[in-house]
Amino acid sequence: MEAMELHRAILRKLDLTRETEDEELMDIIQEVLDEKGKSVYLPLQDKIRLSRELFNAFRKLDILQELIEDDEITEIMINGTEHIFLERAGQIYPSQKQFLSQAKLEDVIQQIVSGSNRFVNESSPIVDARLADGSRVNVVLPPVALNGPVVTIRKFPKEIITMDHLLEWGSINLEAVSLLQKLVKARYNIFISGGTGSGKTTFLNALSHFIPKSERIITIEDNAELQIRGIDNLVRLEARNANVEGGGEISIRELIRCALRMRPDRIIVGEVRGGEAVDMLQAYNTGHDGSLSTGHANSSKDMLSRLETMAFMGMDLPLSAISRQIASGIDIIVHLGRLRDRSRRVLQIVEVLDYEQEEIQTNVLYEFQEEAVKDGRIQGRLVKQSEITRKEKLLAAGY
Repeated sequence: MEAMELHRAILRKLDLTRETEDEELMDIIQEVLDEKGKSVYLPLQDKIRLSRELFNAFRKLDILQELIEDDEITEIMINGTEHIFLERAGQIYPSQKQFLSQAKLEDVIQQIVSGSNRFVNESSPIVDARLADGSRVNVVLPPVALNGPVVTIRKFPKEIITMDHLLEWGSINLEAVSLLQKLVKARYNIFISGGTGSGKTTFLNALSHFIPKSERIITIEDNAELQIRGIDNLVRLEARNANVEGGGEISIRELIRCALRMRPDRIIVGEVRGGEAVDMLQAYNTGHDGSLSTGHANSSKDMLSRLETMAFMGMDLPLSAISRQIASGIDIIVHLGRLRDRSRRVLQIVEVLDYEQEEIQTNVLYEFQEEAVKDGRIQGRLVKQSEITRKEKLLAAGY
């Protein structure tokens, strides 16, 4: 109630016929807090907190702003105006913060969505968007969401995560990193699989650091999340949803076809979810080696099955023809997982072989083996299982 009263007091003092500068808004906020302090004692710490929260309510993302700026929070889950949950260090906690009203939450949603050139309303109640810092946002509005607007924000670290960080955290070992570095430079097509929150995008970003800086790279994403640095000849493409009239949609499939005419050295597809798998595989099989992509799956074997299904959605081909394209186009699958202690690990590195005996043959190069649990944290190693057999690209690259 206190925040609502202060909010109304500030609105009464604002000149709504013109744009108010940030400094002028801060002066009005301080004036309102000073008036409040005459009737109710406000400790300095509370005054600073209220000043920041009120400024965020008028100029930024209201109560979300402070949560977004907190580097310890990795996920923000908003279930209507009153129930907000936060993920810290892999654990989910309820937040004490609440939106003043559903209208205010909807205003914040529209601010987020418009910043990504997207729209959401009752007739089109589901949208994916992103924040300015690259954080992933999913919005579901009523009438689909029965308990009010639902917003899920997946935050990405401000610091770029490299392989050195993953080594330090025990997500992968040096021997496997050395192999992956050679495979990237030798232009192997690498597919990263894993479940939700397993770190696929983070790993793809880290892997991209091994790409030679002189190459021309084209990234294709549904929502631009990749953070590829150090490559000057970088083209970033983002899909576009249909507009209010139902036109203007530009799909991942169209962008992949377009990218093939842009003289790419490598194509990086942020995530494969559907029929675009066909276009991606065709790119892999027509000389665009060294490409990278990610997809959702519970294991490397499941990823191959899902790719078959997605490609089948995109083109009416016999399953055997699709499987042969997958076996020919994808060289390596790196499978990631989030273990029960919430740590993210590389669980498998698999070489994709030929299509034989009506299935895609694979060769496990590395596999994570759990050894013990110490202080609630899983102890284990990524153990080498076999040597890579398809060495043609490695030999051609001089390895």
